[in-house]
Amino acid sequence: MTKTKGHPTTLIATLAAIIVVALSAFPAAAAEAVFPTGSRIGLVPPPGMVAAKTFPGFVDTDNKAAILITALPAGAYSEVEKTLTADALKKQGITMEKRQALQLAIGNAVLVVGTQVAPDKTAYRKWLLLADAHDVTAIVSVQVPQQSKAYSDAVLREAFNSLALRAKVPDAELLTMLPFTVGDLAGFRLMNVIPGRALLLIDRPDYPHMVATPDLPELVYDARCTILAAPGGPSDKAAQSNFARTTFAAIAGIKDVQITMAEPVRLDQQDGFETVAHAKDVNTGADLMVVQWLRFGNGSFLQMVGVARAAIWDSELARLRSMRASIAMR
Repeated sequence: MTKTKGHPTTLIATLAAIIVVALSAFPAAAAEAVFPTGSRIGLVPPPGMVAAKTFPGFVDTDNKAAILITALPAGAYSEVEKTLTADALKKQGITMEKRQALQLAIGNAVLVVGTQVAPDKTAYRKWLLLADAHDVTAIVSVQVPQQSKAYSDAVLREAFNSLALRAKVPDAELLTMLPFTVGDLAGFRLMNVIPGRALLLIDRPDYPHMVATPDLPELVYDARCTILAAPGGPSDKAAQSNFARTTFAAIAGIKDVQITMAEPVRLDQQDGFETVAHAKDVNTGADLMVVQWLRFGNGSFLQMVGVARAAIWDSELARLRSMRASIAMR
């Protein structure tokens, strides 16, 4: 073996150079897209912007700049594209400077750049990106004060190029968008979330006693539960009874209702009302049991509705009660 001679400092410098060359062979890891809470669409925000807390997008409060991300059904792309014309945008107060087609990693897109004057007479530079993102249509709207130099076309184009789509929003993330927490889902599966308002849970059957169809997807369940929080609600006991009767009558998907119990209760040390009834499925005629719990207090009310096949009611009721006991307002 040939021995290499040299000063130790020279050897270290040589090794350092080799390491630098080796590392340069691998590109730096690209920044990952950031997804606003509850959104399947995300992007790498431009330097200076952070995730907004009050809307799906990003914001730079110092420069009064913002990015708003909106998701529409996939079929909306062609319809929205037709509205991105100079005349149509002018009716919205936007003066179009240019429009161009883009090919992004997420799909085909159209970019419109223009200006808009707000009611307070502030002039803004606007970018509107419409993208055909597979099973959704993405709309990205950017607004920056016209006199600001913080965000150039090149910087925003880089952000648009990073537009990404995730397969689904994690259930745990969706649950953070509600004004209440549910400590125990009791084995139910999350079906839908209305941010700031309601949660729909479902317990799918393990056997095909009900067959799913495109027109009647709601038939595929052994039980379902809706939890809703809303402002208002009466504080008077008699008014609470009437309120419970009205809200129960508005429950969708049931018919031939026969009330078996309707009485005031205490729920989590607050005024409440419980209603239980026999009913039939409005589509199949299957025998059902239905329970509604209302909890009043602090200028709002919480409504929890459970619907299950009558044959399994005892076990489902126990699970619904467990879930109800775990609900807390944020």
